[in-house]
Amino acid sequence: MQCPHFDAGECRSCALMGQPYATQVMDKVARCRELLDAVGGGEAVWLEPFVGPESGFRNKAKMVVTGSVDAPVLGILDHRDHSGATGVDLTDCGLYPVSLQAAFGPLAAFVTRAGLVPYDVPTRRGELKYVIVTQAPSGEVMVRWVLRSQEPVARIRKHLGWLRGALPGLAVASVNVQPEHKAILEGDLEIVLTERETLEMRVGGLDLHLRPQSFFQTNTLVAQALYDQVAAWVDEAAPARLWDLYCGVGGFALHCAAPGREVVGVETSREAVASAALTARDAGLEGMRFVADDATSFALASAPDDVPDLVVVNPPRRGIGSELAGWLEASGVRDVVYSSCNAVTLARDLAAMPSLRPTHVRPLDMFPQTHHYEVVTRLTRR
Repeated sequence: MQCPHFDAGECRSCALMGQPYATQVMDKVARCRELLDAVGGGEAVWLEPFVGPESGFRNKAKMVVTGSVDAPVLGILDHRDHSGATGVDLTDCGLYPVSLQAAFGPLAAFVTRAGLVPYDVPTRRGELKYVIVTQAPSGEVMVRWVLRSQEPVARIRKHLGWLRGALPGLAVASVNVQPEHKAILEGDLEIVLTERETLEMRVGGLDLHLRPQSFFQTNTLVAQALYDQVAAWVDEAAPARLWDLYCGVGGFALHCAAPGREVVGVETSREAVASAALTARDAGLEGMRFVADDATSFALASAPDDVPDLVVVNPPRRGIGSELAGWLEASGVRDVVYSSCNAVTLARDLAAMPSLRPTHVRPLDMFPQTHHYEVVTRLTRR
Protein backbone atom coordinates (compact mmCIF):
# COMPACT_ATOMS: atom_id res chain seq x y z
CA MET A 1 0.00 0.00 0.00
CA GLN A 2 1.19 3.50 -0.88
CA CYS A 3 -0.20 6.73 0.57
CA PRO A 4 0.46 10.27 -0.69
CA HIS A 5 -0.31 11.71 2.75
CA PHE A 6 2.34 9.52 4.38
CA ASP A 7 4.85 10.30 1.65
CA ALA A 8 4.22 14.04 2.11
CA GLY A 9 4.65 13.79 5.88
CA GLU A 10 1.06 14.96 6.46
CA CYS A 11 -0.11 11.82 8.28
CA ARG A 12 1.96 9.32 10.24
CA SER A 13 -0.84 7.18 11.65
CA CYS A 14 0.27 4.20 9.55
CA ALA A 15 3.76 3.71 10.96
CA LEU A 16 4.47 0.65 8.76
CA MET A 17 3.39 2.24 5.50
CA GLY A 18 5.67 1.14 2.65
CA GLN A 19 6.75 -2.12 4.28
CA PRO A 20 5.72 -5.28 2.39
CA TYR A 21 2.59 -6.58 4.04
CA ALA A 22 3.96 -10.10 4.48
CA THR A 23 6.89 -8.61 6.40
CA GLN A 24 4.53 -6.63 8.64
CA VAL A 25 2.62 -9.77 9.58
CA MET A 26 5.77 -11.85 10.11
CA ASP A 27 7.25 -9.21 12.42
CA LYS A 28 4.03 -8.96 14.46
CA VAL A 29 3.87 -12.71 14.94
CA ALA A 30 7.55 -12.80 15.98
CA ARG A 31 7.01 -10.04 18.55
CA CYS A 32 3.90 -11.78 19.88
CA ARG A 33 5.76 -15.09 20.25
CA GLU A 34 8.63 -13.37 22.03
CA LEU A 35 6.22 -11.93 24.61
CA LEU A 36 4.10 -15.04 25.15
CA ASP A 37 6.90 -17.63 25.11
CA ALA A 38 8.07 -16.20 28.42
CA VAL A 39 4.71 -17.05 30.06
CA GLY A 40 4.03 -20.51 28.67
CA GLY A 41 3.14 -19.61 25.11
CA GLY A 42 6.00 -21.68 23.78
CA GLU A 43 4.15 -24.84 24.85
CA ALA A 44 1.01 -23.84 22.92
CA VAL A 45 -0.08 -24.68 19.40
CA TRP A 46 0.38 -21.55 17.29
CA LEU A 47 -2.20 -21.33 14.52
CA GLU A 48 -1.60 -19.53 11.24
CA PRO A 49 -2.18 -15.79 11.60
CA PHE A 50 -5.38 -14.52 10.04
CA VAL A 51 -4.92 -11.66 7.60
CA GLY A 52 -7.32 -9.73 5.41
CA PRO A 53 -6.81 -6.95 2.85
CA GLU A 54 -4.03 -4.49 3.68
CA SER A 55 -6.15 -1.55 2.49
CA GLY A 56 -9.83 -0.62 2.32
CA PHE A 57 -10.62 -2.55 5.51
CA ARG A 58 -11.81 0.08 7.99
CA ASN A 59 -15.53 0.21 8.69
CA LYS A 60 -15.32 3.40 10.74
CA ALA A 61 -13.94 6.89 10.09
CA LYS A 62 -13.37 9.46 12.83
CA MET A 63 -12.87 12.69 10.91
CA VAL A 64 -11.71 15.91 12.56
CA VAL A 65 -13.52 18.85 10.94
CA THR A 66 -11.45 21.98 10.25
CA GLY A 67 -11.53 24.75 7.65
CA SER A 68 -14.64 26.90 7.30
CA VAL A 69 -18.37 26.51 6.77
CA ASP A 70 -17.93 27.13 3.05
CA ALA A 71 -14.82 24.97 2.71
CA PRO A 72 -14.80 22.29 5.43
CA VAL A 73 -11.90 19.85 5.68
CA LEU A 74 -12.55 16.30 6.92
CA GLY A 75 -9.50 14.41 8.15
CA ILE A 76 -6.95 15.03 10.91
CA LEU A 77 -5.11 17.95 12.45
CA ASP A 78 -1.75 18.52 10.79
CA HIS A 79 0.85 17.34 13.31
CA ARG A 80 3.35 19.77 11.80
CA ASP A 81 1.21 22.75 12.83
CA HIS A 82 1.52 22.85 16.61
CA SER A 83 -1.18 25.52 16.89
CA GLY A 84 -3.84 22.94 16.03
CA ALA A 85 -5.36 25.20 13.39
CA THR A 86 -4.58 23.34 10.18
CA GLY A 87 -6.36 20.24 8.93
CA VAL A 88 -5.34 17.55 6.44
CA ASP A 89 -8.01 16.24 4.08
CA LEU A 90 -8.10 12.44 4.45
CA THR A 91 -11.28 11.73 2.50
CA ASP A 92 -9.17 9.68 0.07
CA CYS A 93 -7.43 7.65 2.82
CA GLY A 94 -6.69 4.19 1.46
CA LEU A 95 -7.67 2.49 4.71
CA TYR A 96 -11.33 3.24 3.90
CA PRO A 97 -13.20 1.24 1.26
CA VAL A 98 -14.33 3.24 -1.76
CA SER A 99 -17.94 2.87 -0.62
CA LEU A 100 -17.13 4.62 2.68
CA GLN A 101 -15.05 7.30 0.95
CA ALA A 102 -18.14 8.10 -1.14
CA ALA A 103 -19.95 9.31 1.99
CA PHE A 104 -17.45 12.09 2.71
CA GLY A 105 -18.45 14.37 -0.18
CA PRO A 106 -22.14 14.58 0.84
CA LEU A 107 -21.14 15.01 4.49
CA ALA A 108 -18.81 17.91 3.66
CA ALA A 109 -21.59 19.50 1.61
CA PHE A 110 -23.95 19.02 4.55
CA VAL A 111 -21.60 21.01 6.80
CA THR A 112 -22.05 23.96 4.45
CA ARG A 113 -25.80 23.49 3.96
CA ALA A 114 -26.51 23.23 7.70
CA GLY A 115 -24.13 26.07 8.59
CA LEU A 116 -22.01 23.96 10.93
CA VAL A 117 -19.01 26.05 11.95
CA PRO A 118 -15.91 23.85 12.36
CA TYR A 119 -14.38 24.06 15.83
CA ASP A 120 -11.15 26.07 15.84
CA VAL A 121 -8.70 24.73 18.41
CA PRO A 122 -6.56 27.89 18.92
CA THR A 123 -9.51 30.27 19.42
CA ARG A 124 -11.88 27.71 20.96
CA ARG A 125 -14.66 28.94 18.69
CA GLY A 126 -17.01 27.05 16.45
CA GLU A 127 -19.26 24.05 16.98
CA LEU A 128 -18.48 20.98 14.87
CA LYS A 129 -15.54 18.95 16.18
CA TYR A 130 -15.84 15.56 14.47
CA VAL A 131 -17.89 13.60 12.00
CA ILE A 132 -17.90 9.88 12.81
CA VAL A 133 -19.10 7.51 10.10
CA THR A 134 -19.61 3.74 10.49
CA GLN A 135 -20.45 1.51 7.53
CA ALA A 136 -22.19 -1.86 7.81
CA PRO A 137 -21.48 -4.74 5.40
CA SER A 138 -24.85 -3.94 3.80
CA GLY A 139 -23.59 -0.49 2.81
CA GLU A 140 -25.81 1.32 5.31
CA VAL A 141 -24.11 3.99 7.40
CA MET A 142 -24.41 5.63 10.78
CA VAL A 143 -23.34 9.28 10.99
CA ARG A 144 -22.58 11.11 14.23
CA TRP A 145 -21.80 14.81 14.53
CA VAL A 146 -19.76 15.69 17.63
CA LEU A 147 -20.65 19.26 18.64
CA ARG A 148 -19.56 21.67 21.32
CA SER A 149 -23.20 22.47 22.18
CA GLN A 150 -26.77 21.74 21.10
CA GLU A 151 -27.07 25.05 19.25
CA PRO A 152 -26.80 23.56 15.71
CA VAL A 153 -29.14 20.59 16.36
CA ALA A 154 -32.23 22.31 14.90
CA ARG A 155 -30.36 23.06 11.65
CA ILE A 156 -29.12 19.49 11.40
CA ARG A 157 -32.68 18.23 11.80
CA LYS A 158 -33.93 20.72 9.20
CA HIS A 159 -31.50 19.55 6.51
CA LEU A 160 -31.48 15.83 7.36
CA GLY A 161 -33.92 15.14 4.52
CA TRP A 162 -31.43 16.58 2.03
CA LEU A 163 -28.68 14.35 3.41
CA ARG A 164 -30.91 11.28 3.06
CA GLY A 165 -31.22 12.10 -0.63
CA ALA A 166 -27.51 12.73 -1.07
CA LEU A 167 -26.50 9.73 1.05
CA PRO A 168 -29.10 6.98 0.39
CA GLY A 169 -27.39 4.53 2.74
CA LEU A 170 -27.96 6.75 5.78
CA ALA A 171 -29.68 4.59 8.40
CA VAL A 172 -28.84 6.23 11.74
CA ALA A 173 -27.92 9.83 12.49
CA SER A 174 -27.15 11.37 15.85
CA VAL A 175 -25.52 14.30 17.58
CA ASN A 176 -23.02 13.89 20.40
CA VAL A 177 -22.34 16.87 22.65
CA GLN A 178 -18.77 17.25 23.90
CA PRO A 179 -18.42 20.76 25.39
CA GLU A 180 -14.92 20.45 26.87
CA HIS A 181 -11.76 21.81 25.22
CA LYS A 182 -9.94 18.50 25.56
CA ALA A 183 -8.68 15.74 23.30
CA ILE A 184 -11.78 13.68 24.09
CA LEU A 185 -13.65 12.23 21.15
CA GLU A 186 -17.16 12.32 22.54
CA GLY A 187 -19.32 13.32 25.51
CA ASP A 188 -22.08 11.61 27.47
CA LEU A 189 -25.08 13.23 25.76
CA GLU A 190 -26.23 11.52 22.55
CA ILE A 191 -29.27 12.78 20.61
CA VAL A 192 -30.57 10.32 18.00
CA LEU A 193 -32.17 12.13 15.07
CA THR A 194 -33.58 9.20 13.09
CA GLU A 195 -36.31 6.66 13.74
CA ARG A 196 -33.75 3.90 13.68
CA GLU A 197 -31.37 3.89 16.63
CA THR A 198 -29.11 0.98 15.62
CA LEU A 199 -26.96 0.08 12.65
CA GLU A 200 -27.10 -3.63 11.87
CA MET A 201 -23.65 -5.14 11.36
CA ARG A 202 -24.14 -8.49 9.62
CA VAL A 203 -21.44 -10.80 10.95
CA GLY A 204 -21.57 -14.58 10.74
CA GLY A 205 -25.29 -14.81 10.18
CA LEU A 206 -26.09 -12.44 13.04
CA ASP A 207 -27.24 -8.84 12.75
CA LEU A 208 -25.29 -7.22 15.57
CA HIS A 209 -27.13 -4.05 16.57
CA LEU A 210 -24.72 -1.16 16.94
CA ARG A 211 -25.93 1.93 18.80
CA PRO A 212 -24.16 5.29 18.40
CA GLN A 213 -21.89 4.97 21.46
CA SER A 214 -21.27 1.23 21.17
CA PHE A 215 -17.81 -0.17 20.45
CA PHE A 216 -17.30 -2.46 17.47
CA GLN A 217 -14.15 -3.89 15.92
CA THR A 218 -12.73 -1.65 13.17
CA ASN A 219 -12.10 -4.48 10.71
CA THR A 220 -15.30 -6.43 10.04
CA LEU A 221 -13.64 -9.30 8.14
CA VAL A 222 -11.08 -9.93 10.88
CA ALA A 223 -13.75 -9.53 13.56
CA GLN A 224 -15.65 -12.36 11.89
CA ALA A 225 -12.55 -14.58 11.94
CA LEU A 226 -12.02 -13.72 15.61
CA TYR A 227 -15.60 -14.61 16.55
CA ASP A 228 -15.39 -17.85 14.56
CA GLN A 229 -12.14 -18.88 16.27
CA VAL A 230 -13.46 -18.21 19.76
CA ALA A 231 -16.74 -19.98 19.03
CA ALA A 232 -14.85 -23.04 17.76
CA TRP A 233 -12.72 -23.24 20.93
CA VAL A 234 -15.80 -22.76 23.11
CA ASP A 235 -17.67 -25.55 21.32
CA GLU A 236 -14.68 -27.86 21.80
CA ALA A 237 -14.70 -27.09 25.53
CA ALA A 238 -18.51 -27.54 25.61
CA PRO A 239 -19.22 -25.40 28.70
CA ALA A 240 -22.70 -25.47 30.21
CA ARG A 241 -22.17 -21.94 31.59
CA LEU A 242 -20.10 -19.16 30.04
CA TRP A 243 -19.29 -15.57 30.91
CA ASP A 244 -18.22 -13.03 28.30
CA LEU A 245 -16.51 -10.20 30.18
CA TYR A 246 -16.01 -6.86 28.39
CA CYS A 247 -18.62 -8.16 25.95
CA GLY A 248 -19.28 -4.93 24.03
CA VAL A 249 -22.25 -5.43 21.69
CA GLY A 250 -22.06 -9.17 22.39
CA GLY A 251 -19.97 -10.40 19.47
CA PHE A 252 -18.36 -13.30 21.33
CA ALA A 253 -21.32 -14.12 23.58
CA LEU A 254 -23.82 -14.25 20.72
CA HIS A 255 -21.56 -16.38 18.53
CA CYS A 256 -21.06 -18.80 21.45
CA ALA A 257 -24.77 -19.35 22.05
CA ALA A 258 -25.87 -22.99 21.91
CA PRO A 259 -28.88 -25.03 23.00
CA GLY A 260 -28.75 -25.69 26.72
CA ARG A 261 -25.85 -23.28 27.28
CA GLU A 262 -26.19 -20.35 29.67
CA VAL A 263 -24.31 -17.27 28.48
CA VAL A 264 -23.86 -14.04 30.47
CA GLY A 265 -22.31 -10.96 28.86
CA VAL A 266 -20.92 -8.16 31.05
CA GLU A 267 -20.12 -4.66 29.78
CA THR A 268 -19.94 -1.22 31.41
CA SER A 269 -21.65 0.53 28.48
CA ARG A 270 -25.43 0.44 28.82
CA GLU A 271 -25.68 1.31 25.13
CA ALA A 272 -23.72 -1.80 24.21
CA VAL A 273 -25.71 -3.99 26.62
CA ALA A 274 -28.96 -2.77 25.05
CA SER A 275 -27.54 -3.55 21.60
CA ALA A 276 -26.52 -7.08 22.61
CA ALA A 277 -29.89 -7.84 24.19
CA LEU A 278 -31.69 -6.61 21.06
CA THR A 279 -29.58 -8.84 18.81
CA ALA A 280 -30.24 -11.87 21.02
CA ARG A 281 -33.97 -11.18 20.96
CA ASP A 282 -34.14 -10.68 17.19
CA ALA A 283 -32.09 -13.83 16.58
CA GLY A 284 -34.27 -15.87 18.93
CA LEU A 285 -31.27 -16.96 21.01
CA GLU A 286 -32.15 -18.51 24.35
CA GLY A 287 -30.09 -18.66 27.52
CA MET A 288 -28.59 -15.20 26.95
CA ARG A 289 -28.32 -12.49 29.61
CA PHE A 290 -26.48 -9.17 29.38
CA VAL A 291 -25.50 -7.09 32.40
CA ALA A 292 -24.29 -3.49 32.59
CA ASP A 293 -21.45 -3.76 35.10
CA ASP A 294 -17.69 -3.57 35.46
CA ALA A 295 -16.12 -6.92 34.54
CA THR A 296 -13.90 -7.10 37.62
CA SER A 297 -16.64 -6.00 40.00
CA PHE A 298 -19.04 -8.55 38.51
CA ALA A 299 -16.56 -11.40 38.96
CA LEU A 300 -15.51 -10.43 42.48
CA ALA A 301 -19.14 -10.14 43.59
CA SER A 302 -20.04 -13.62 42.36
CA ALA A 303 -20.70 -16.42 44.81
CA PRO A 304 -18.09 -19.23 44.98
CA ASP A 305 -20.70 -21.72 43.75
CA ASP A 306 -21.68 -19.46 40.83
CA VAL A 307 -18.47 -19.85 38.82
CA PRO A 308 -18.94 -20.66 35.11
CA ASP A 309 -17.14 -23.41 33.22
CA LEU A 310 -15.55 -20.98 30.77
CA VAL A 311 -14.80 -17.26 30.73
CA VAL A 312 -14.12 -15.15 27.64
CA VAL A 313 -12.31 -11.86 28.24
CA ASN A 314 -11.78 -9.12 25.66
CA PRO A 315 -10.37 -6.16 27.62
CA PRO A 316 -9.11 -2.80 26.36
CA ARG A 317 -5.38 -2.28 25.84
CA ARG A 318 -4.70 -2.05 29.58
CA GLY A 319 -5.60 -5.74 29.98
CA ILE A 320 -7.72 -7.37 32.68
CA GLY A 321 -5.50 -6.23 35.55
CA SER A 322 -4.26 -7.94 38.70
CA GLU A 323 -7.62 -8.20 40.50
CA LEU A 324 -9.47 -10.03 37.73
CA ALA A 325 -6.42 -12.12 36.86
CA GLY A 326 -6.15 -13.10 40.53
CA TRP A 327 -9.84 -13.99 40.65
CA LEU A 328 -9.56 -16.17 37.54
CA GLU A 329 -6.47 -17.90 38.96
CA ALA A 330 -8.23 -18.74 42.23
CA SER A 331 -11.72 -19.30 40.87
CA GLY A 332 -11.42 -22.83 39.57
CA VAL A 333 -12.72 -21.80 36.16
CA ARG A 334 -11.73 -24.64 33.84
CA ASP A 335 -11.16 -22.73 30.60
CA VAL A 336 -10.46 -19.12 29.60
CA VAL A 337 -10.35 -17.57 26.15
CA TYR A 338 -8.46 -14.26 26.18
CA SER A 339 -8.74 -11.92 23.20
CA SER A 340 -6.19 -9.12 23.41
CA CYS A 341 -5.27 -6.05 21.38
CA ASN A 342 -2.05 -5.62 23.40
CA ALA A 343 0.27 -8.62 23.75
CA VAL A 344 2.34 -6.78 26.37
CA THR A 345 -0.53 -6.61 28.87
CA LEU A 346 -1.68 -10.08 27.80
CA ALA A 347 1.71 -11.50 28.79
CA ARG A 348 1.55 -9.66 32.13
CA ASP A 349 -1.93 -11.04 32.84
CA LEU A 350 -0.94 -14.59 31.86
CA ALA A 351 1.98 -14.41 34.29
CA ALA A 352 -0.56 -13.71 37.05
CA MET A 353 -2.54 -16.85 36.14
CA PRO A 354 0.07 -19.65 36.18
CA SER A 355 -2.54 -22.39 36.66
CA LEU A 356 -4.21 -21.44 33.37
CA ARG A 357 -1.81 -22.50 30.65
CA PRO A 358 -1.97 -21.44 26.99
CA THR A 359 -2.86 -24.38 24.75
CA HIS A 360 -3.57 -22.49 21.50
CA VAL A 361 -2.62 -19.03 20.21
CA ARG A 362 -3.71 -17.23 17.06
CA PRO A 363 -2.64 -13.74 15.97
CA LEU A 364 -5.06 -11.79 13.76
CA ASP A 365 -3.98 -8.68 11.90
CA MET A 366 -6.84 -6.34 12.76
CA PHE A 367 -4.79 -3.21 12.01
CA PRO A 368 -2.61 -3.45 8.87
CA GLN A 369 0.01 -0.71 8.34
CA THR A 370 0.44 -0.30 12.11
CA HIS A 371 2.29 -2.11 14.88
CA HIS A 372 -1.03 -3.15 16.43
CA TYR A 373 -2.71 -6.54 16.09
CA GLU A 374 -5.16 -8.82 17.87
CA VAL A 375 -4.14 -12.12 19.47
CA VAL A 376 -6.51 -14.70 20.90
CA THR A 377 -5.35 -17.34 23.37
CA ARG A 378 -7.04 -20.46 24.70
CA LEU A 379 -6.16 -21.29 28.30
CA THR A 380 -6.88 -24.50 30.22
CA ARG A 381 -6.38 -25.16 33.91
CA ARG A 382 -3.70 -27.73 34.60
